[in-house]
Amino acid sequence: MPPKQILETIRLIHDGKKYVPPQITSGLAEHLADEALSDREVEVLRHAAAGSRNRDIAERLFIAEETVKVHIKHIMSKLCANDRTQSVTIAARRGIIQL
Repeated sequence: MPPKQILETIRLIHDGKKYVPPQITSGLAEHLADEALSDREVEVLRHAAAGSRNRDIAERLFIAEETVKVHIKHIMSKLCANDRTQSVTIAARRGIIQL
């Protein structure tokens, strides 16, 4: 950030105002209307991120393997991902899950 802009930002904050850099606001705006993942979808995604197969996820969560597949499908749709690996990457980048 250029020194002049740093000084302006300090003055804004000192006056009790808030400052969010344009790069941050554009990133937030980009995903503002995104549909949130359910708690169960996040749970399934965490297991997928750990490398678990659908069958293993189903056993750990006491659900059918087909249910896991449906959750994965919904996750991919909500995150606009092409596959489960991309879903994990997007979710990690957005802070939905931690790797």
